[in-house]
Amino acid sequence: MGPVQIVWFKRDLRVVDHQPLLQASRLGPVLPLVVVEPELWQQPDASARQWAFCSESLENLRRALAELGQPLVVRTGRVEAVLERARRYFGVAGLWSHEETGNGWTYDRDRRVALWARHHGITWTESPQTGVIRRLRSRNGWARRWEERMACLLSPAPEALQPLGDLDPGPIPSASDLGLAPDPCPGRQLGGRQEGLVVLESFLSERGACYHRELSSPRTAFRSCSRLSPHLAWGTVSLREVVQANRRYPGRRRGFEERLHWHCHFIQKLESQPDLEFCELHPLTAGLRSSDPERLEAWAEGRTGLPFVDACMRALIATGWINFRMRAMLMSVASYHLWLPWRESGMRLARLFVDYEPGIHWSQCQMQSGTTGINTIRIYNPIKQGQDHDPNGDFICQWVPELDRVPPVHRHQPWTMAATTQLRVGCVLGVDYPLPIVEPAAAAREARERLWALRQEQGFAELADAVQHRHGSRRSGLAASGGRRGGGSSRQPSTDQQLRLNLDPEGCG
Repeated sequence: MGPVQIVWFKRDLRVVDHQPLLQASRLGPVLPLVVVEPELWQQPDASARQWAFCSESLENLRRALAELGQPLVVRTGRVEAVLERARRYFGVAGLWSHEETGNGWTYDRDRRVALWARHHGITWTESPQTGVIRRLRSRNGWARRWEERMACLLSPAPEALQPLGDLDPGPIPSASDLGLAPDPCPGRQLGGRQEGLVVLESFLSERGACYHRELSSPRTAFRSCSRLSPHLAWGTVSLREVVQANRRYPGRRRGFEERLHWHCHFIQKLESQPDLEFCELHPLTAGLRSSDPERLEAWAEGRTGLPFVDACMRALIATGWINFRMRAMLMSVASYHLWLPWRESGMRLARLFVDYEPGIHWSQCQMQSGTTGINTIRIYNPIKQGQDHDPNGDFICQWVPELDRVPPVHRHQPWTMAATTQLRVGCVLGVDYPLPIVEPAAAAREARERLWALRQEQGFAELADAVQHRHGSRRSGLAASGGRRGGGSSRQPSTDQQLRLNLDPEGCG
């Protein structure tokens, strides 16, 4: 057997619509490889719930590859070291993977892999798998190029893979093997391509019938949203096959498809400006807020005393998912009412999201916290959000059972109960359920005044124009540019054009 073609799987855990796998299989024996990197899983945005979904997807991928003739090979360690061992054992004819727009750690790792490949004269071929464009010089024409990519034919799985003898496939580590802290998530979605296909079919054929009416309320969103976001984040299904499946289906869901487009729009921001994960897009918003560990913990654990906020956070803790409007509200409350730094609250959310997608997550955290300088200051009223989307407080009672016996008229604002009522229903504020951590209206007013004062400072508008030029959507008729990885001040894009500050990695829930 001659040198092998290594197909390095990362966040593309499937065999269908996988161009690197198909192309490599036409050139000779393939080593389908996943490298589990303990250092990656020790990053502050990683969690055991994410690994659980990933490991299930790896098991599914291993079976699919075994049916083709060569099971998935799993090794644990640094990628360069694993690749070097493969080079010495087999010889490497080529390295293949999909492009990845991950966190800062994966960006640095990919640069090390590129250096290793160049040093040994090995060609590393990276293929796009979404509408994100590497080394993008201008946003002009970006939407057209997205359409072209989504219209391409899906790549079939290879007909067969040549077995690599008695090569040990290797174990898939457990969360404890990776040093991940216990992370109970009883309502988590299961990983794997077969699960993803079932979710896609059920959404298109049944669950999504009322998508446009029911995506905003957490009472209905768990069923009516697509729930494809973790499968898109881990690549068990491809974005292109979801777009094409939707277009083939009777009653094509155009609102859903629009959000798939925005999925790539936001990841493109991180691809074009990797430091937005760490640094405020608008430099004058840096250092705007100060840490407050007590407030952060109360918010992250669903103990703010704001019932709808706490219900949404506890639902997220238990399931690893919450719909886009509630993600926006949670980030809004953290950023404005509690005045917490976006990186701190964003990191807590990142670990809770099974569908964590760095490009979307950090772009949206900045948008919702007001650090882009180009988006409308949108401060969600947590009381009104609850009254609008959970009028009887049923969702509140489901996730905050301390309030179950509270009369519906008081569920959204239990502090309006008289002391005698609190005793009668068995919910004494400050004992059975917290008093509000802030007075919502006053906290929102103070935050708004601070942000608007900052926007009036000299030089703010010019810097915002530069942000808009680089990252703004062309669909709204605004201008922008960027380039890999390797605004308009008061002239805001409309809130609708910015997905209403959507925080969902799928762009649609």
